[in-house]
Amino acid sequence: MRIIIIGAGEVGYHIAKKLSDEKRDVVLIDKDPAKVRRISENLDIQALLGSGTSPKMLREAGIEKAELLAAATDSDEVNLIACLLARSLNRHIVKIARVRNQEYVQESSLFSEDLLGVDLIINTRDMMVKTILSLMDIPGASEVIDFLGGEVKLVSFLISEDSPLAGMKLSNLKSSGEGLLIVAIVRGHKILIPSGADTIWPLDLIYLVVKKDNVHATLNRLGMSTRPLKNVIIVGAGATGMAVAHALDDRRHNVRLIDEDGDRCKQAATLLNYVTVIKGDAADGDLLREANAGEMDLLIALTGDEESNVLISLLAKEMGTRRTITRVSKLSYMHIVSAIGLDTVINPRMSAVRAILQHLRRGKILSVTPLREEQAEAIEAEALETSDIVNVPLAQVDFPPGAILGAIVREGEIIIPKGDTIVLPHDRLIIFALQQVLNSIERLLTVKLEYF
Repeated sequence: MRIIIIGAGEVGYHIAKKLSDEKRDVVLIDKDPAKVRRISENLDIQALLGSGTSPKMLREAGIEKAELLAAATDSDEVNLIACLLARSLNRHIVKIARVRNQEYVQESSLFSEDLLGVDLIINTRDMMVKTILSLMDIPGASEVIDFLGGEVKLVSFLISEDSPLAGMKLSNLKSSGEGLLIVAIVRGHKILIPSGADTIWPLDLIYLVVKKDNVHATLNRLGMSTRPLKNVIIVGAGATGMAVAHALDDRRHNVRLIDEDGDRCKQAATLLNYVTVIKGDAADGDLLREANAGEMDLLIALTGDEESNVLISLLAKEMGTRRTITRVSKLSYMHIVSAIGLDTVINPRMSAVRAILQHLRRGKILSVTPLREEQAEAIEAEALETSDIVNVPLAQVDFPPGAILGAIVREGEIIIPKGDTIVLPHDRLIIFALQQVLNSIERLLTVKLEYF
């Protein structure tokens, strides 16, 4: 499967790196010689210097035999033209375009088969807003990932010293009948898919599969507050900050929006009904105190300067803000920032990477989510007839070590699997797997050749 990536920025480089680690056939095109040189020196893929809007360059990249093109430059127009050319040169190729301009996104007919023929539009602003609202719905969560339209959630929590789960063996947790399914544990920089013999320790980040209806019971079990996050400070009145402010304005929460730009503040005050707009520098501790940060449930730092976002979030935590959500644009910074005590770090580019990965997995993959530092993935898939995972007890399935079937959904019922559970064709599966066993999982999910 040949994959062509247009653009060697943060998104393009990160996708290329992941695919290079998986030994995929990848060609990346970029106009910047320094970026092409970086790719050539660090990744085992082909990097071409040129424009993704050049038919000659696309042919040189092998567009006629490629199966997928991901246009991920910082220019919407370049991304859309690249997809249009790809459609002309290869009618069967899957085309993905990163698009940030909301005017384009709202004109959905532009992307139809009759015009641009784009298969997937990636808009990171909308993805980030959805992520922030999901985190607000589950106080205390470090990450929330929805499956099955939100009916099943993958939620991560940091285990504190006084957590009732600290020091507990997973086999004891299962036998207690609490109904908590822990599918991954992040310890330091390592992620493990646990067995019953593993123990949960303070400072572990645990990933739980939770039914939507059981979220509050799970929070109580973990000794966490279920009080909603209604008193919120948003720092940054850019596109993402304003989109979050609009969403919370509709909910009539107690929201304060801070920005240094006077024109932005005037526009925000005009467009928002119940949000208090404050002009000033949120990195100024006095301003945060005046905004009553110490009494707020949540501070969301969304400026375009990630260093300022980190500093503002740390100041807010020191003043007593219950939770912080911090935007960090550089993927390489995420694990460092998480380690210094911030509650939740979000990255707009990671959302794009997740969406693109969904189209790269074999089998009937419905969604793909890289977990911490991308050492593992959460995969939502449909069980296909004659694949090796169906019609036999799970104890007899050749499931690789380092992978776990977290949940089965059948006709609206959510099943927590056991050794004697049998997966049936068309079941929805939620699987967690370390990166090194992903190929084995794909083989389990793929229809056997003799079926044809």
